[in-house]
Amino acid sequence: MNLKEWAASQGIAYVTARRQYAAGTLPVPTYRLGRLIMVGEPLPAASARVERVVVYARVSSVDQRADLDRQVARVVTWATGQSLPVSQVVTEVGSALNGQGKKFLALLRDPAVTTIVVEHRDRFARFGAEYVEAALAAQGRKVLVVDPAEVDDDLVRDVTEILTSLCARLYGGRAGADRARRAVEVVTKDPPL
Repeated sequence: MNLKEWAASQGIAYVTARRQYAAGTLPVPTYRLGRLIMVGEPLPAASARVERVVVYARVSSVDQRADLDRQVARVVTWATGQSLPVSQVVTEVGSALNGQGKKFLALLRDPAVTTIVVEHRDRFARFGAEYVEAALAAQGRKVLVVDPAEVDDDLVRDVTEILTSLCARLYGGRAGADRARRAVEVVTKDPPL
């Protein structure tokens, strides 16, 4: 209780209790909480937030379900090797182009999840991954990427992402991704000598 309430319960004036506090002669322990003077023992600090680590794995289509299991195995193995206590594994089948992965969005909304571990950055977002990471960092949370060097050349990766996005808008998600992949293969193929 605060000092004013304590003084009223003891039948003394608040001014007297305040003077005793200032002089250090109050017969009960006190502590400051912002501008308030609290009487009694301080409440124990909230226990440190328990770290909840979630492994997130995603593939684009049902045809890739076998890869989903392998992806989960690789990420869980990496996380346990880093001494991270994995508490949950979340898998999802669907595109990351539209940013509507329901299970991933649920992880972002859950404040109890402190760490999300993914194999590649594009598993949770094709675009704007930096913004997701910054927003989580502002909340004291984080995304750990097992293999951050997906494509060595940043320019190739950026052009691929832009081309994929544009093709997806023109031709639909999967068809657009296929056309973008074929276009990148044609452009990066070595010319005949």
